[in-house]
Amino acid sequence: MAKKKFHFNPDTLSYEQIEHNLAHWLKQIFIHALSGVSLGVVFFFIFVSTIQSPKEKQLSVEKHNIQAQYKVLNRQFDEVQNVLTDLQQRDDNLYRVIFQADPIPLSVRKGTSANNDYYEKLLSMTNSEIVVSTTKKLNMLKKELYIQSKSYDELVQLTKNKEVMLQHLPAIQPVLNKDLTRMASGYGWRIDPIYHTRRFHEGMDFTAPIGTDIYATADGTVMSAGWQQGYGNCVQINHGYGYVTLYGHMSAIKVRIGQPVKRGDVIGLVGSTGKSTGPHLHYEVHFKGQIMNPQNYYFMDLSPAEYDRMVEMSNNAGQMFD
Repeated sequence: MAKKKFHFNPDTLSYEQIEHNLAHWLKQIFIHALSGVSLGVVFFFIFVSTIQSPKEKQLSVEKHNIQAQYKVLNRQFDEVQNVLTDLQQRDDNLYRVIFQADPIPLSVRKGTSANNDYYEKLLSMTNSEIVVSTTKKLNMLKKELYIQSKSYDELVQLTKNKEVMLQHLPAIQPVLNKDLTRMASGYGWRIDPIYHTRRFHEGMDFTAPIGTDIYATADGTVMSAGWQQGYGNCVQINHGYGYVTLYGHMSAIKVRIGQPVKRGDVIGLVGSTGKSTGPHLHYEVHFKGQIMNPQNYYFMDLSPAEYDRMVEMSNNAGQMFD
């Protein structure tokens, strides 16, 4: 039987029994029920967050294994990328330099061609971030390997054509040694013979008697033959592979525009036309639009001793003839 409860009434100065109605009891029941449910929910979430089911434990172990395998796979990708980067550097800085081939632009090597929708689809899969990251790395490696493979195919073709290319490489003096009076001036800063100021001399001057034969220094096609400001009677030959040679101050031109020539063909005669102070040939070598030092292109007809002598004479000449 429930205990009776009393409260003190200050008006009557006596204890009176507390009478509870139905609303009071309903309120008490609601409060106790709410407390019980709340406490149950708290215990449920604590249980769910701290205690795993056997299935959850299995999935957790599998996830941990996948992450460990991914880390190993990622290191292997990095190692392969390092090897590929080394091959690319050797390709651009060694192999392609040997064959005078332009390096492959970085935008071509690294350019992406993957479908973004494909990656978006991967994001909806299990362990999506790992899948997407690995797939992107794999696609990048596949593209770079393909570009590198195509580069080696091109280099193989260049190797097959090396003999042809060498025929088109300027490699002899345009005037024979026996015909030379002296080496007037080489490539570099020299004194202008007319204005007596320092000026960069973009070629090499060979002094020889008027009428001395001038030879094409490599196979090619005549791209210009006629009067040119400053150079007088002048011939330019396009040798392909980025090379163009120029022969100035001729007394006579022996070729025409569009004519194919071979190394050693006579293309004109030494003279003193244009801006010239004496009979000589002004000779220039251009490679891919850049003016080169001609003394580096006589390796086929000069012995080491003759080459050293030619370099010494051209470097010591302080004044040019044009």
